Amino acid sequence: MKGNDYIKFVTEQVVSYLDLPAEERQKRKLDRKNTNSNFSNHWFGVLPFAIKSLRKKAE
Repeated sequence: MKGNDYIKFVTEQVVSYLDLPAEERQKRKLDRKNTNSNFSNHWFGVLPFAIKSLRKKAE
C-alpha cells in the first residue's frame, strides 16, 4: 500500500466515524471498554497464545 493510498484509507475511516451520531460513537466506546480482553494478548499480541498452544501440544 503506497503512502497516498494509506492516507486515503485513514481519511475515509475518520470521516465515516465522524458521520456517526454522537450516541452511536458513545455506545461503541462503551462496548469497547466493557469487553473483556485477555491481558497477555492485549499487551503482547499472539505470541503468548502461541506459546501456550505449543506447551499444551507438547504435553
